[in-house]
Amino acid sequence: MQIETLKDVLHWTKEFHQHLSQCLFHCANKNLDERARMMLTYLSEHEKTLKDVVSGFEKSGEASALKTWCYEYVNRHPITRHAHCDTPFAELNASQIMDVIIEQHQQVIELYRYLASRAEIPSAMELLNSLLSLEEHEMMRIVQSSNRFSDL
Repeated sequence: MQIETLKDVLHWTKEFHQHLSQCLFHCANKNLDERARMMLTYLSEHEKTLKDVVSGFEKSGEASALKTWCYEYVNRHPITRHAHCDTPFAELNASQIMDVIIEQHQQVIELYRYLASRAEIPSAMELLNSLLSLEEHEMMRIVQSSNRFSDL
């Protein structure tokens, strides 16, 4: 996918969460560790919810913000599609699953952080800061939830 504008970034983020949700769901019943299966199911639902939230931003975002160019970051820091299903979550334990999830979400957070720091249009800055805040808070929530799974 060619990413040039903030709308493209939102679309990519929506696809990121959707793909991750599907991959987590696909692997959930194949993992032999009960704790990991529960975590995969929870994370799959969580990613589906994030996809819906980002989709809302994509649909309701201010047109001038969505048309803001952002290819500079993408050219210097290519966004790689995750290869989770090439190394299935079914083969990972709960801790390894969280390591992969955190690393992938960190990539999205860094993208939003950089774009927000470079935004010149107030509506684009506001949109990016909202998305950055969403991703950071959801990451904290995921980590807290994973700690609860560890206590089981």
